[in-house]
Amino acid sequence: MDLRMMAFDSPLFSVLQHLHDVGDDSEKSVSGPSRTYARDAKAMAATPADVKESPNSYAFIVDMPGVKSGDIKVQVEYENVVVISGERKREEEKEGAKYVRMERRVGKFMRKFALPENANTDKISAVCQDGVLTVTVEKLPPPEPKKPKTIEVKIA
Repeated sequence: MDLRMMAFDSPLFSVLQHLHDVGDDSEKSVSGPSRTYARDAKAMAATPADVKESPNSYAFIVDMPGVKSGDIKVQVEYENVVVISGERKREEEKEGAKYVRMERRVGKFMRKFALPENANTDKISAVCQDGVLTVTVEKLPPPEPKKPKTIEVKIA
């Protein structure tokens, strides 16, 4: 629809028209977001998590009711990103039974967390208990302060 035909000749409306036209083309554009990106963004938005810091570690806590531990994957990417992903599968329907209402989420889930510099990616543990996944990343010990180096002064 061309807004100029409806007596909307202001620059604001021409910019809006341009944005609207670009929006229509961006779905087909190579520079638009890929399907993988859109799927991952949706999976991340649907996976709430808590992050706790203690003196010795970081803990990432994600509710996973009804998800088997074999369907959960915890990985480290790029040496400093923890990725929690998996899939909550729908129960197989039994003969003669049908859903009247379905409110629980099913499908893939994922969360990515950038780790701080003091995180020890070699010491990561994951425990799923009572439908709650806790991924613990230990902290590296603080670096010892460098002692000043004494240089002997020679008399010439």
